[in-house]
Amino acid sequence: MQTALLAPVLACDELTVQRGEIPLCEAVEFTLLAGDIYHLIGANGTGKTTFLMQLAGLIPILTGIVHYQGSQMLPIQPLYVSHQLGIHPSLTVAQNLTFLLNLYGITPSRTDIDAALAWVGLQGFETISSSHLSAGQTRRITLARLYLLTPEVTPLWLLDEPFTALDVDMVARMEVRLREFADAGGAIMMTSHQPVGVANHVLDLSDYMV
Repeated sequence: MQTALLAPVLACDELTVQRGEIPLCEAVEFTLLAGDIYHLIGANGTGKTTFLMQLAGLIPILTGIVHYQGSQMLPIQPLYVSHQLGIHPSLTVAQNLTFLLNLYGITPSRTDIDAALAWVGLQGFETISSSHLSAGQTRRITLARLYLLTPEVTPLWLLDEPFTALDVDMVARMEVRLREFADAGGAIMMTSHQPVGVANHVLDLSDYMV
């Protein structure tokens, strides 16, 4: 494992999770270190997706402080994978994956694209229009970037239900990749309705409900 960052990858202090102006959880606190994989759980209505979006900088934080590698500013945009897939149906599978990687400053080679798509079981789909894919196949395009992203590119992954619609074999491959990323110095916060065998911490938002 690489040398851990001097500051936590993410530290949350007295944060309020709110939907609009309605608080759902209050005084949420945790520290995410290099090598950590947090399984975010909580009853329905606790705002797990909202919380991840706040940590990703997509929803404003009204109360509380979040430090990213010791700074209140985002030094490197975290990877956020959500239910909102962000796939353009008019683009091919390879074009969509290239676009998603370009957002993090990566210009993948053809070999990179082929390897990442093979990892998610989409080998041979490179030139297929994404509009012809099933929902599960479309989701795999968004996950394919995990194969190529490293902690040097973005040390923080925020994953909202990444195992949804995946078969047992793909879930196993995903868990191996999550562990590899954490062992290389990255940190992960993820939700899942099924057990996360590689998680070394659990954060239960139900403990902070208003």
